[in-house]
Amino acid sequence: MKVIIAEKPSVARDIALIVGADTRRDGYMEGNGYTVTWAFGHLVGLAMPEHYGITGFQRENLPILPKEFKLIPRQVKEGKEYKNDPGVMKQLKVVRGLFDKCEQIVVATDAGREGELIFRYIYQYLACKKPFERLWINSLTDQAIANGMNNLKPGSEYDNLFHSAKARSEADWIIGINASQALSITAGRGVWSLGRVQTPTLAMICSRYLENKDFKPQTYYQLKVDTAKDKICFSAISKERYNSKTDAETILERLRSTESIRITNVETKQAGQEPPLLYDLTTLQKEANSRHSFSADKTLSIAQSLYEAKLISYPRTGSRYISEDVFAEIPALVEELYNHPTFGISAKTLLEHELNKRSVNNKKVTDHHALIITDNVPESISAEQRIIYDMIAARMLEAFYGKCTKENTTVTLEASNVVFIAKSSKILIPGWRAVQNAPEDEKEDDEISSLPELNKGELLPVNNSELLEKQTKPRPLHTEASLLSAMETCGKELADEAEREALKESGIGTPATRAGIIETLFSREYIRREKKSLVPTNKGMVVFLAVKDKKIADVAMTGSWESALNKIETGEMNRDTFHRGIEVYAAQITTELLESKIGGADNRESYPCPKCKSGQVTLYQKVAKCGNVDCRLTVFRNKSGKDLSDNQIKDLLTKGKTGVIKGFKSKENKSFDATLMFDDAYKTVFSFPQKKSHAGKRR
Repeated sequence: MKVIIAEKPSVARDIALIVGADTRRDGYMEGNGYTVTWAFGHLVGLAMPEHYGITGFQRENLPILPKEFKLIPRQVKEGKEYKNDPGVMKQLKVVRGLFDKCEQIVVATDAGREGELIFRYIYQYLACKKPFERLWINSLTDQAIANGMNNLKPGSEYDNLFHSAKARSEADWIIGINASQALSITAGRGVWSLGRVQTPTLAMICSRYLENKDFKPQTYYQLKVDTAKDKICFSAISKERYNSKTDAETILERLRSTESIRITNVETKQAGQEPPLLYDLTTLQKEANSRHSFSADKTLSIAQSLYEAKLISYPRTGSRYISEDVFAEIPALVEELYNHPTFGISAKTLLEHELNKRSVNNKKVTDHHALIITDNVPESISAEQRIIYDMIAARMLEAFYGKCTKENTTVTLEASNVVFIAKSSKILIPGWRAVQNAPEDEKEDDEISSLPELNKGELLPVNNSELLEKQTKPRPLHTEASLLSAMETCGKELADEAEREALKESGIGTPATRAGIIETLFSREYIRREKKSLVPTNKGMVVFLAVKDKKIADVAMTGSWESALNKIETGEMNRDTFHRGIEVYAAQITTELLESKIGGADNRESYPCPKCKSGQVTLYQKVAKCGNVDCRLTVFRNKSGKDLSDNQIKDLLTKGKTGVIKGFKSKENKSFDATLMFDDAYKTVFSFPQKKSHAGKRR
């Protein structure tokens, strides 16, 4: 019997259908010599410090560097403790039983770094020794699964992929645990979070915010003249910028006495603009954010759902290219779009010409090729799924279209010894831009759509002249789109030329993890959205100011690690060498952070803890919590449908009880009034006011 293990139940069902495992059991399906089971993502992960006998945040414990990492089942929180997830334990028992009985395992988790790690951690946790093969596919269509099952790869071919994934997992643990505990100890209260990729990403957002906030605009002046020929009016702007308004006004007065302006040069060039490459995940996320305000995480989630619906290829790809064998399938995929209400005509037109092969390069295809549609036509999908699907379909058509041909004209003019420039750009042959009637790229300042036919030496009338007052502008705040670009090409932002050259092909994070990193910054309350812009919170800025000069915020080092992880994957670097470097680094950042000072601590109100007497209870948005890790007294804001105010929590902490609070709701949704107080275990309980006695009341 062969056991196939997929990453999730929905994928397992698709595979089971192809191999003929049509009998449903508890936790698996079987039939035709196959048993198909599944994980729920990461069933097994790295154990936390308490599993190594290290409790609390103690300076003397740092750095925490396990000699051997322990694997444990996924945990869930019950009260104040973390326990094994019952659902995970049940499924692991199923998987263990199937592995024990089988002769061969087929690994069908997602074909990438994380998918490999999910299986290998389960395999190691169960101490399994059975041989395994790898199903490696780019889509979940029936044909792709069938072809993949007929061409299974030896599991050993993916050992380096696992070594890279394991190195990344352990590095994130070592850096995250040690840096977070060190900063929390330094802060003296609260739990603070730092991470290998998270912190440099926060640094990018905060640095851009401070740069923007501190930017002092410089005023400058230019001259503008209006002229015309053949009843076509256009404007030209002075080539020179003037820092002095007085100088500019003096020249303007001279210009106003001039009746004509002479054309000194006309330069017209045709330029061919190649079509864009196919989408990888990061480019899709950037454009979905710019066009539709989708977060990176939302775009990934939608793309994953389209993949599981067999409508697109594997989304977590870092490549924008396809191989020659996939290119051979493109005409048939284009035909599937003939009836598309928006792109149908473009699809038919495309196949009347030779396809552009700019996106075809075997050498640039990594684990997975670029995002393309499959031969399944979507029938019933949500509006948001339709947006992402149409983006991928349109980009696939654009990528194989011909060039867009543009005509760019630059005219130089002169009046009163002042040189003026007029520019225009127009599309002659739309090419790939016809697919979506895509507008031209953003024009330069003062660029116009068209000019009349102009010749060198011509004199044109000066119909009007004026002074333009302008200001220099800062780089805009990061949006998710620009942040993804910065994460992808972090080397370009480095000041040091040697570092920039070393990291020109590196980024921080991977296409599959960048969305999660951004979401982590939101969940930690380090950043917030202001319309499309990403802005640090006070808490985020406090963290940044504490670590901005430390190694933990070093973009260059983080980028070099991503490069190292890629080298482990290709067999060019040994995982143990990387691990030793991470341990040295962890010791350095721990020392740095323990010696640093953190101010502000996000300026939240806090009060002495009535339970442990030594910690401070800090008021947060949803809870009030003691910063002493051995205490962790917690008061939840919402109690029986009523949100407690800061003053009510203050009274509870400082006086032991609140005043009478009105408007609590019972389980039967009936309103009641009560006082809140602590019981002997410092749990928040109700105390009901005694009803006033009517004895002795006059009748």
